[in-house]
Amino acid sequence: MTNKLMRSRYDYVANIFVFLFSLLMLFPLYWLFSNAVKPPSSISVMPPEWIPKNPTLMNFYDFLFFKPIGLWMKNSFIIALGTTVLVVITSSMAAYAFAKLKFKGRNIIFFVFISTLMIPKEVYLIPLFRQMQTFRLSFTTLGIILPNVAAPFGVFILKQFFDTLPDDLRESARIDGCNEFTIFSRIFLPMAKAGIGALFILMFVRAWNDYLWQLIMVNRDAARTLQLGIAAMQQETIPNLIYKLTGACMAAIPMIAVFLAFQRYFTQGITLGALKE
Repeated sequence: MTNKLMRSRYDYVANIFVFLFSLLMLFPLYWLFSNAVKPPSSISVMPPEWIPKNPTLMNFYDFLFFKPIGLWMKNSFIIALGTTVLVVITSSMAAYAFAKLKFKGRNIIFFVFISTLMIPKEVYLIPLFRQMQTFRLSFTTLGIILPNVAAPFGVFILKQFFDTLPDDLRESARIDGCNEFTIFSRIFLPMAKAGIGALFILMFVRAWNDYLWQLIMVNRDAARTLQLGIAAMQQETIPNLIYKLTGACMAAIPMIAVFLAFQRYFTQGITLGALKE
């Protein structure tokens, strides 16, 4: 009884700390959105208004009217969604091969492949750009997407989930006459949807915020993404702080929406990854 009481008190205290740290982590997001709905005259008021007294959505209306936000959003969605879908497809196939198929040098190839995670992207940006020039993909949407598809991060994530699935399922399917692609697509892939959901969120956020590579590969105003458009406002002669805050809010909204849509799978994916032996 004493142990149960101590555990209950420990859980209570731990939940309080988690709640407080959650509020601390959410505060920057709250401050961003609260400033975006303030009148321009209230942004620089001291002491600051922690709760907007006269909230308004006119800042969003003005931003949509004076800036090509629709074009920037479309470009960002094409790049982020295209990258994410291709990463999920290629990473799931590669992860299944490393986890379930037996071939010579499998562990060595996987080790070398995963070792590239330790190389910062900034190190190979110039060779990567030269390679895109060789393939005549520089300054194109495809040139922005394809290099990110080859990232080993997705393979590393999904292999952990395929490793947890029993090999007996594959052997039973082989006895029933299923080929390898059918086993992968109809049996193992649906069972790894938690890992795929987690990967989808992580890759979408990563591709959505890939500012540096987009900056290098975009040379036209019509091809700007939302991140590049917001950053370009800082170079204006008289930058509008309200526009930058509003643009940052609109850049955060799609990521929040994707997380909420795949939250259940993301939570399952993180849990399975943590419990894997």
